[in-house]
Amino acid sequence: MTEPTEALSFGVAAADYDRYRPRYPEAALRWALAGLRAPARVVDLGAGTGILTRGLLALGHEVTAVEPDPGMRDQFAAGTPGPPALAGSAESVPLPAGYADAVLVGQAYHWFDRERAHPEIARVLRPGGIFGAIWNLRDDRIGWVDELSRIAEIGDTVDHLRGFVTGFGASFTEPEWGEFAHVTVLNPDEVIAMVRTRSHYLVAGRQERARVERELRDLFATHPDLAGRGTVELPYRTLAIRAQVLRS
Repeated sequence: MTEPTEALSFGVAAADYDRYRPRYPEAALRWALAGLRAPARVVDLGAGTGILTRGLLALGHEVTAVEPDPGMRDQFAAGTPGPPALAGSAESVPLPAGYADAVLVGQAYHWFDRERAHPEIARVLRPGGIFGAIWNLRDDRIGWVDELSRIAEIGDTVDHLRGFVTGFGASFTEPEWGEFAHVTVLNPDEVIAMVRTRSHYLVAGRQERARVERELRDLFATHPDLAGRGTVELPYRTLAIRAQVLRS
């Protein structure tokens, strides 16, 4: 994984991460798995606190989770049924060759060292198996959501990811993209708690954290779409990409 300080910063906020980060739409998970019938053997790579794993389990799949951050693994064990997440990374997956029908990554793909991760993921997949990545991204086409992203310095957007992820290397077919809409309902304090789980906030100094929280509270107090509201609908665009590993 790249940027190890930020990539491994989430463990200290694991409980809030699990509570406030959005879930994945069922339609997006079904699309990412390209019609695999349950129970398929799916690896959740960079599993975090288990948000993606729980969505896959609800669809009836057999899930093996892999996560490098011990704090996230502890939260995974506390909130996700079944075996705990294995210690490992995208560049070193502790599973045998041909183990999985699919490998999915929720939110974590941009941390991977792609030159090392792609062959390792291909190794873990059976011939013809699926590799997919999925992101919940705030819908920055909405004015106040764009302002929230600016304040919190959240840079991952649909356009950025479509430019950043162009393929998975020579072991995979040309990828396909899918996009799905959904919303979460939060009060202003919960939105701020969600922002506190972002990597920029977690590695920031005290003054920068104070600035982010002050400007967010000002946003909720003064923006015409937010002022006086007890809860808000935070809109998301769920972006998914999938490809098949080429048969050997």
